This record gives sequence, structure tokens and C-alpha cells, in this order.
Amino acid sequence: MIEFNKKTNTLEQNKYKYPLKDVSEPNLYREIFNYDEIPKCTFNHRKVPMFPADEIWITDTTFRDGQQSRSPYTVEQILHLFDLLHRLGGPKGIIRQSEFFLYSKRDKEAVYKCMERGYEYPEVTSWIRATKNDFRLARDMGMKESGILVSCSDYHIFKKLNMTRKQAVDHYLGIIKNAIDVGIRPRCHFEDITRADFYSFVVPFALELRKLMEEYKIPIKIRACDTLGYGVSYPGTALPRSVPGIIYGLRHHAGFPSELLEWHGHNDFYKAVSNSASAWLYGASAVNCSLLGIGERTGNTPLEAMVIEYAQLRGTTDGMDTTVITEIAEYYQRELGYDIPSRTPFVGRHFNITQAGIHADGLLKNEEIYNIFDTTKILNRPVGVAINQFSGLAGIAHWINSFFGLTGVRSVDKKDQRIIKIKEWVDAQYEGGRVTAIGDIELEEVIRELAPDIFDLAL
Repeated sequence: MIEFNKKTNTLEQNKYKYPLKDVSEPNLYREIFNYDEIPKCTFNHRKVPMFPADEIWITDTTFRDGQQSRSPYTVEQILHLFDLLHRLGGPKGIIRQSEFFLYSKRDKEAVYKCMERGYEYPEVTSWIRATKNDFRLARDMGMKESGILVSCSDYHIFKKLNMTRKQAVDHYLGIIKNAIDVGIRPRCHFEDITRADFYSFVVPFALELRKLMEEYKIPIKIRACDTLGYGVSYPGTALPRSVPGIIYGLRHHAGFPSELLEWHGHNDFYKAVSNSASAWLYGASAVNCSLLGIGERTGNTPLEAMVIEYAQLRGTTDGMDTTVITEIAEYYQRELGYDIPSRTPFVGRHFNITQAGIHADGLLKNEEIYNIFDTTKILNRPVGVAINQFSGLAGIAHWINSFFGLTGVRSVDKKDQRIIKIKEWVDAQYEGGRVTAIGDIELEEVIRELAPDIFDLAL
């Protein structure tokens, strides 16, 4: 059958039908996922069209997946972080939803307190076990939407659930109907989709969900879960690892609209951010993230990274308050005792600090030369330099001006005698065998001893 696609303005064949293939033995893609070797990335050189959705947004799993790899947050900590997510997402709700557990007394209290805030965004949603009691629990707590686990790779279907594909589909559909019957919008978590038999299980199952939507007149979301981070975004990559292929297939072959598609990635192969961006570019409206990327094993897609990615792809922050990213980082370090690696983009203590003296000299003349963007304006993080044996006079001058907030006539020049005196102390440190950088507190004490009048400039 030929149909006219209004999005591409071309005639397209619509004859591809993918029935469920109920196999007796699991398809484990051993040629790709040989457990004794690093997984292989295969190509079939088939490229799918890139069609970003009209609207894209971020969903948050800090209080669900993000809590599976750390000590549980207190109710007060959850409420504070929820407030920060609300401010970060801005009036348009670019951070659209936040996902919670519902089981412990602490979980329930946190959910109620967050809902009491009355924010339109992020909407409070849940993740529950696939039981009637849990569905009733979600409904009674005021949940409109809840995540339901529907594992889709043969690794899970055969080896964890001990089912056939047909049995799994029937089981999942029964669970989803139960959720709908009690008034919950299902969000189906297609676990391990990057190892799943896409055309023989994923698409046929998604088509069954389409039938349910038509029958019940209720939206059903698909969250494509890259559970082990196997997804890749290279053009022409073969399924099941192709992120473009997965999103295109769910849209084109299963007929799911962008607003009902969500990507959930893990960072096992350092691809969480690029895969999430690719999911946006190829038609998923939502990407699921956690603050600082905290999650199982290597973590989830960092939410703050996708805030910056959104601005790069759309050319606007759409009202997001990006300075809140720095507040979030400071809260994790100060209040939660979480150690953010110092060179982590956007949130690490040294992400916009240079150590090379020649770079510091360039920063002193014009920070745009060596800074990725105006980090003071966008993140409330002034550019800085670290002091070591390579910093030179320019580096020390820049550090002092930045640390003490000295601008204009109050700023100190690299030829200033006080800077020369401090550099002599620095040089002596490294001539004596020191190998570590000089920390802020240590350098502040040295300035207090050798050039105390610099403190007067900061008043």
C-alpha cells in the first residue's frame, strides 16, 4: 500500500508487516555479544531519515534509577532537589516529569510533599511492580502515569522470566490492561532494547500496544531502555544497537508518535549523552536522565548535559535557568557529601579551569580564547586557572582576579610586584620536589602572608 507522508511530502510504501516470531530458542546475537569479547559494532549501511519532533523535553529519574546506586535521599533532600529541577526546567517545563518509587514510608512522604508544591512541571510519576496492588497504590497516591517493566530481549524473556516471546507478550498486555483499568496511564519500559530482536519482537509488541491505545482511547508511552549502554548512534549501524534505527522503527513501523517515545540510556560505553541526543534527532520527544548521571553501574544520561544539549540543538534555553546546574552541583557536594570528579563537564570543580601558563595568559587577555562559553553568565561559574609549575605570572594574576572578584582598576596585572613575589614562592615549591597543584585554600594563605593588601582590594 502506498501512502503520502505529510512530514516528508513523499509517497512511501507501507507494506511492511512484522508479526511476532515465537522462537523455540532465544536469539542472543552471539556474533555481536560474545560474552568473552568486547561487543562488536556491526553496520548494514542502511540509513534512516532524521526527523526531530516538534517538541523535545527531558524527564528525570533521579529519585528512581538514581537511587538504585547510592544511599537513599532523605525526604528533605528530595524536596530540595525537586525544587531545583522545577527552577532549572523553566516555565515551559523542559524538564517535564520526575519519576519516584512508592514503596517505603520515606518514598511516599517525599511524593506527597513534592505534589503539594503544586508545580505543573515536573509532573510526579511513579515506577511500580507489575501487580494489581501496586497499580491501586499508584492510583490512590494520585499518580496519573506510571512506569511498567516490559523486558524485550531474549536474554530477559528466556533467561530471567523463563517464558516464550508469545507468553511474554500476553503477560505484558494483561499487566498493562490492569493498569489502565484502575486509571493509570502506562509507560512501558522496553528493558534491554539494544539486545532485542527488533522486527520479530519489539515492533510486533509495540503494534499490540497501538491496538490497546485505540481500544481504550488512552495514550501508552514507550521508554526505549538501553539497559547496558550498548546503543550506538553511528550512521548505518545495524540493529539491535542502532539508536537511529530503534527510534525510526518505533515511529515508522510501529506507528508511535514522537510524544509517546522516550529514550533511557546508560553510560557503560561512554555513549549516554550522544545516544540521547540521537534519540531526539531521530524522533523521540523525551530523553530520560538523572542528576549528575547517577544511576546503576556507570550511571544514566546526566540531566545537566541534556539541558546544554537542548540549547545546542534548539538554539535557545527556552527559559531554563541554567545557573541552577551549579546550585545542584554545590548541593550534592556540600549537603550530600557526593564527590563530583573535578573535571566533569559543567559541574566539576575544575571543568573551566586551565593549568597551562600559556592558556592562562590567553584567558587574562580574553577569556573567550580558552573557555567553552560564558560560564559566568550561563552557569554562574567564572572561568579559572589552577596554580602549578606551569601557571606563570599570568596564571597567578588570573587566579587572584577570579578568586577575589577583582575587575577593572582593582584587578592586578601579571607584572605586579606582588604577583612576582607569589610566583617566587610557587617556583620554590616545585624546585623542592612538589608535584601536586596548589589548592585554593593554600594559595589564599600564601597571599595573606606575602601580599595581604590584595584582600583589601576585594572589599
